[in-house]
Amino acid sequence: MSGGNVTTVSSNGTYSFTKPNREGITLLAGLGVEGDVHAGVTVKHRSRVAQDPTQPNLRQVHLIHAELFEDVAAAGFEVAPGDLGENITTRGIDLLGLPTGTLLRIGAEAVVEVTGLRNPCAQIDNFRHGLLKQVLGRDENGEVFRKAGVMGVVLTGGEVRPGDPITAELPAEPHRPLERV
Repeated sequence: MSGGNVTTVSSNGTYSFTKPNREGITLLAGLGVEGDVHAGVTVKHRSRVAQDPTQPNLRQVHLIHAELFEDVAAAGFEVAPGDLGENITTRGIDLLGLPTGTLLRIGAEAVVEVTGLRNPCAQIDNFRHGLLKQVLGRDENGEVFRKAGVMGVVLTGGEVRPGDPITAELPAEPHRPLERV
């Protein structure tokens, strides 16, 4: 197991690119963040709803590593927790290096299963022009890489607050690398 901590939590009951920071959020099993626009059994992301509104919601919770904000700041972009629409900002845990199916134990009770990578979209450039290139690109082999965090589903609900520990429990091998969801 590897771990870190929660630095910030955010939610929004209406569609907006950014999410305001909160003192705490409540994760609800099978649904997501209580009161958040993306909570639900079926997909809530607008582009996914347009494709098929009955598909399961594999994007109930969005987590981003705070280290990303430092990386993009070095490239001249000011981004704060909640600005990219994430629910939980972490520090000290390699979210992007986790395999699919990793269990994230957050705080005293909550458990989130990692389902995949957030696929950053053009809205990021509307927020900060040129930022999309910082969180989406190609490696030396031409493979697309995504750095805008991971998505997950809530297996066990609970309260999550800044300062809470977060630990990763890897699934049984063979590990499946994260793909976009």
